[in-house]
Amino acid sequence: MKHRVRVWDLPTRLFHWLLASAVIGMFVTGYLGALDWHMRLGCVVLTLLLFRGLWGVLGGHWSRFANFYPSPRRLWNLLRAKREEGPEHLGHKPLGALSVWAMLLVLLAQVVSGLMSDDDIAYAGPWARHVPEAVTYGMTNYHAAIGQWLLLALLLLHVGAILFYWLAKKENLIAPMLHGDKLPTLTSTPSPPSRDDFWTRLLALGLLLACVAVSGWLTGFAT
Repeated sequence: MKHRVRVWDLPTRLFHWLLASAVIGMFVTGYLGALDWHMRLGCVVLTLLLFRGLWGVLGGHWSRFANFYPSPRRLWNLLRAKREEGPEHLGHKPLGALSVWAMLLVLLAQVVSGLMSDDDIAYAGPWARHVPEAVTYGMTNYHAAIGQWLLLALLLLHVGAILFYWLAKKENLIAPMLHGDKLPTLTSTPSPPSRDDFWTRLLALGLLLACVAVSGWLTGFAT
């Protein structure tokens, strides 16, 4: 008899939905010209990215970077439509892993470029005065003309992939990110669950508070 497996621990799920909300908020405030709130949301994203970096090492089994690293072998097996050996992969599939890595890196680039941006009119990032003018110009151009479109493209691909799996493969990828569990389709080998108990969540809270402090220091809010 198959049993549900805890794949996404509570800290990972909260990270996912908080990040999604903050990114949507950044797009909205950016286009409305509410730059103060845009910057605040950017700092929230920076905090979440710092947390995800730590949680990718210390978090639940399927949230750890080592368990969804898109290695050349796994990508090659995907192209050959070959099922991976070993326990069923309940977390990110190879293409999903690439999407996650791309999203995290593009978001980090967008946040860093925003911190260095200066439009000479209404906004100057807290790092703008500490870098050469040429760097500030380049970061401002990237943030407004390149980075936001890369991010939007990745978001649309992400939504498209969710719809594809839902409609074509009858697999709901949203529900596990709400309740955390998945039902394995293979029973020949056990699938390890992610640890998600009180102490795990307490560790996550401590890491998040540390990331809030580091983010505040990096953006100048702590001074």
